Amino acid sequence: MQGYRDLVVWQKAMGLAEATYRLTQSFPSEEKFGITSQARRAAVSVPANIAEGYGRGTRPAYANFVRIAQGSLKELETHLLLAERVGLCASADIHGLLADADEIGRMLRGLINKLSPRT
Repeated sequence: MQGYRDLVVWQKAMGLAEATYRLTQSFPSEEKFGITSQARRAAVSVPANIAEGYGRGTRPAYANFVRIAQGSLKELETHLLLAERVGLCASADIHGLLADADEIGRMLRGLINKLSPRT
């Protein structure tokens, strides 16, 4: 592995962030500082925290940042579900994103397990 950009989980997280940006482009302008901003921020936080943790250079720090990425992923899922509930998008619009989030979540858990010390 050359760096964090080679990690499939980072690549998938970048794809999810891009898809989130595309989805939220159709949200009403009055949501610019509301759910649009919150969903985008959470989506970007996932790959950004993977990258930042990698750059810290220690396994414990890396694992901590991957845990933060996992929390941001759950935050994103919540924003997407709320957007559907309040009628900003249809269930079909977020179905694929939520499936991707589930896969990324499993990958993050695997990475955390790999980075955590064996007891």
